[in-house]
Amino acid sequence: MLEKFNLKDKYAVVTGGAGLLGREHCFALLELGCNVICTDINKESLDAFHKSMPKKFLNFFSVKTLDIRNENEIIAFTNKLPKVDILINNAAIDAKVTANNSSLKSTKFESFDLVRWEQEISVGLTGAMLCSKHIGSRIAQNNGGVILNIASDLSIISPNQNLYKQEDGSINYKPVTYSVIKTGLIGLTLYLSTYWAKKNVRVNALSPGGVFKDQDEKFVRRLKDLIPLGRMANIDEYKSAIQFLCSDASSYMTGQNIVIDGGRTIW
Repeated sequence: MLEKFNLKDKYAVVTGGAGLLGREHCFALLELGCNVICTDINKESLDAFHKSMPKKFLNFFSVKTLDIRNENEIIAFTNKLPKVDILINNAAIDAKVTANNSSLKSTKFESFDLVRWEQEISVGLTGAMLCSKHIGSRIAQNNGGVILNIASDLSIISPNQNLYKQEDGSINYKPVTYSVIKTGLIGLTLYLSTYWAKKNVRVNALSPGGVFKDQDEKFVRRLKDLIPLGRMANIDEYKSAIQFLCSDASSYMTGQNIVIDGGRTIW
């Protein structure tokens, strides 16, 4: 059965690959022998990631700056791909809600800015659609493969805004865009899973819970109380799921949203 996890000679594109979880997605695939093209709009982060890559993976890893809001740029990028078997739609603008983040004062729904709405939707949802449209089409032409959309536990539950309450009683709200984008990715997953099923393209979503990375202590304590396992995820705890969903180990799975959240959505 372990042979089903083998991704040798496969090629994967990971969007938003220089981010916190994007890097882990890349490593998950590289560990199975996959060739990984890591894309991101942030060239500095991409270069830093490439420089930090262990030597054993360098022959199988490359980086490319890519603005997934630009369809012509995606088309040009796709046309230059030697081959593609896997697409992970991971790119997103994720506003981090912390006690000291004054930029989130405007996230109250009644005053949410339309420009910000369009910007965040264009990356997290429209960008995933465009990448699926062009890179996914290549996968469909190549006798099949995998599209994996990275959603969130907030694709199936609403943000608990009490998590973001400040000392003075005000709230730095989790933006409406985050919920809409992640829920929309589930809709995209369902649509594409039937659209290309006869082309042997499997399309699933992964909905992770929050990853611990030096967040505000009070926020973490409040969130832990909502999670049956009593903690946030470690940064590497989604890698095995990525490996399962992107390999033949999940060959009979499509159209599913796999929620890994320490049990938060059970309560």
